[in-house]
Order: sequence, then C-alpha cells, then structure tokens
Amino acid sequence: MKRLSALFALSLFFSACQAMPSLVKPRLEENGQVFVYLTSLSQEADRLTFRLEGMSAVRGDGTTVPVSLHIAEIRGKDPKRDRLLASGELPPGQYLGFSFRVTGAALQGEEGDIALSLAGEKPMTSFPFAIARKKAVVVTLTFRYRESIQGGIRFAPSFAAEVPGKLTTGLIGLVSSRKANTVTVFDKITGKVVSVVPTGSSPAGISLDPVLRRAYVAVSGEDAVEAIDLLGTDVISRGQLVIGDRPEELALTPDRKTLLSANTGSNTVSVIDAASLVETRRIQVGNGPQSILVDRAGRRAYVFNTLSGTISVLDLVTLAVIATVATEAGPLRGDFNRSGNRLYVLHRYSSYLGVFDPMTLSLVRRVYVGSGGMALKVDPRTDLIYLARRGTGEIAIYDPFSFLPVDSYRTGSDASNFSIDGEGNNLLVVLPGTNSVRTVRLVGKGTASETEVGEDPYWVTLMGER
Repeated sequence: MKRLSALFALSLFFSACQAMPSLVKPRLEENGQVFVYLTSLSQEADRLTFRLEGMSAVRGDGTTVPVSLHIAEIRGKDPKRDRLLASGELPPGQYLGFSFRVTGAALQGEEGDIALSLAGEKPMTSFPFAIARKKAVVVTLTFRYRESIQGGIRFAPSFAAEVPGKLTTGLIGLVSSRKANTVTVFDKITGKVVSVVPTGSSPAGISLDPVLRRAYVAVSGEDAVEAIDLLGTDVISRGQLVIGDRPEELALTPDRKTLLSANTGSNTVSVIDAASLVETRRIQVGNGPQSILVDRAGRRAYVFNTLSGTISVLDLVTLAVIATVATEAGPLRGDFNRSGNRLYVLHRYSSYLGVFDPMTLSLVRRVYVGSGGMALKVDPRTDLIYLARRGTGEIAIYDPFSFLPVDSYRTGSDASNFSIDGEGNNLLVVLPGTNSVRTVRLVGKGTASETEVGEDPYWVTLMGER
C-alpha cells in the first residue's frame, strides 16, 4: 500500500511539472544564425596555447556583431577533432568575416611556458558570407600556425575559412538540440558538421523517411511537427497539433504513410498523414506517454506511458487501443529483439528491465539492471542489449540469453539516446552533458568520432540505421 501511495504521489509530482510551461528559447524570426567550427590544430601547434575573450562577425559596413564563444582556451594538444568554437544569431545581410579578441598566448618550452606578445589590433579572418532570415550558416575554420606566429615572438591568430560541402545522402546523421532549437546535420563516418537547420522551439524526437529523404521532427515547445528536406536541409512543411500536446517522440509506419506522435502533455497519440502533416485521428492513452514503438509488420504500436506505469497497445488498422499492459514504475521506452518475439522495456523508476511477449502481452522475465533508465537499443544483428542509466556515465551491454552484463563502455556523461549505424557497425550515443554525439565502434568499443552540437541534444538518427 505504501509503495502504491508513493508511486501515486510521484506521478502527481511529475504531472504537475509537465503541466507547467517550460522556459524555452523562442524560434528564429527576424535573424539568422552562424555556427563556427574549428578543426583540430596541426601537430606543429602542439606547444601552443591561446585564449580568446570574444569573437564577432564583421558586417559589410565594418560594424561587428558579437557571437557566443563555446571555447575560451585553445590548445594544440586538444582532442584531434572539430570543436564548436562559437555560435549566435545575426541580422540578415552580407558579412566580411570574423574578428577575435585575444587575451594571451604562450608556447610550451623546456622550462615552462613562454609568453608571446599580442598584435595591437583585433585580428580578423576575411571570409565573405551571407546571413538570411530564419536560416543558419556553418563555417569551418582551420588554424594557420605559421601565419599566426610572427617572427616567433608575436601572436595574431590566422585562420582559413570555408563552408562545408553537402553530404552524400547515405552519410547523413541528424541530431536534435532542445535548447538550441536546431537539428544538426553531420557526416556519420567522420562526425563533421555540414549544416544546421533552425526549427521551432524545443525539438525532440526525429523519425526518418530514407526513401523520400525527409526527416520529421517533434517540435515539443510549439505543439507541432516539422518536416525537413534532407537534400536542401531546410524545413519544408509544418503540421500544427493541439495547444498543450507537447509532442515528444515520433514513429513512422513501415509504409511511410502515417506518422504517430506521442503527446506527453495531453496523454494522447496523434495519427498524422505523413504527406500533408495533417492530424487525421487522436487516440487517448495513459498518463505521460514518452515514446512510441511500431512493430516491423506495421500492425501494432506500443506507447510507453511513463507516469501511469502502462503500455498502451494500438491496432494500426482500427487505430484504437486494444490493450493496456501494466509495467514496473515509469516505462520509458522499448525495443524488439531480432526475431520480434520479445519486447524489452526500460523503466525510469524501476530497477528492472521488463521482457514481454509482444503477441500475448505477457511478462516473461524481469532482469535487474538498476534504476534510472535513460536509453535502450537492441542490436538486431547480435541481439545484444545496450542500455544507459542516469548517474552512471556508462553504457551497459547485456547478453540476450543469460541477461547478464557482458561488457560496458565508459562515456563519462549520461547518455539519452542511441542509434546503430548498420553500414559502419557503430553505436551513436547522445550525451547532453557535453552537448555532443559520440560514435563508438561496436567491435573493440573504441571512439570513432565525436560531434559537438547545440545545447541539450536529445535524439540522433541516421541514414542506414540498423
């Protein structure tokens, strides 16, 4: 009885939290955006460290607009990958390049750091670019070491700049960032960012149509769904839902005609025509639907109601709830095994992974994994189960037969979402604590790449997902 009372109180608490309007960043209206990435410094710069106090975009008339720095200290020995140096909103128009305010620079010597004198005026990198309303531009800077060290004693940073080229469609990866109101497009092999798509407020789950080369995004902060054309990397259409819906995650049926939206705020699932983004039906489910999973045959959808501790099973022919399955406390998300005859359910408040028969809807096993579930993925090639829990900073890997942990991967930060690249045999991991997506090799568990993105990344998906 005490346990039921505690769960009821917990549900009321989270329901109240969900009912409160969240402070979300407003969408772009009059301005555009710029995202500046810095490639890794060359080996000859290993001894160099310099510090930036500020960075600005220089307009055509010579005036400057400051952008937000994400890195203040740049070291030659930093990780050898692209870093998000700066970003910010800019008024539309023509720009001449970027200026920098440097506060210090030093070269490491045998007896300590040797300070370099700084150039008297703000160094500038010339690179003409244009900003359009509601659009984003990605600029990649490459540090030029020899041009930056003048006479071996003076420092004025010099960069080469370029706009990344478009990706081959099969290499596209996408990640939504809730507090940045963006979807970042990156190369799933190298991790390099090629473009950023501004969206509505608080973008969350993404569902991908690889045939139409289109991505659907749940815009939670504006009760809407947006469609992104992957060829033009731009929002091409928008479907408005009901005020207060707060769509969290999406699922596309196998025939690619119907989009399902788990609406956390209204305890409903929206049935949406994928072509027009018009809602055609609304289905009442349990409290706090967080995620939704469609079986491979496209006959059923499973809605994980985190606050009511249930799974609503939808018949996708009649578009009705045909069963409600009780679970442990806080079912967060689920995934099928390779043959589709087992449904694994991860819980936010329970320490057990539930193993269900999706046909009979019966619980066949409870597996102790620890509480605070956050992310779950089953590799359909090996049936290995990958899961992450809050506060652990690691990914645990479970054997599908013994249900014992057989391996782990240390992330150092909590993971919120997984995706598996079937072509590269990699696991992509969303790490909100570091605003990044890490690509981990499934064989050997080494890090293949890491991509820095906008604040509070939530979801990752990619072409060729397994």
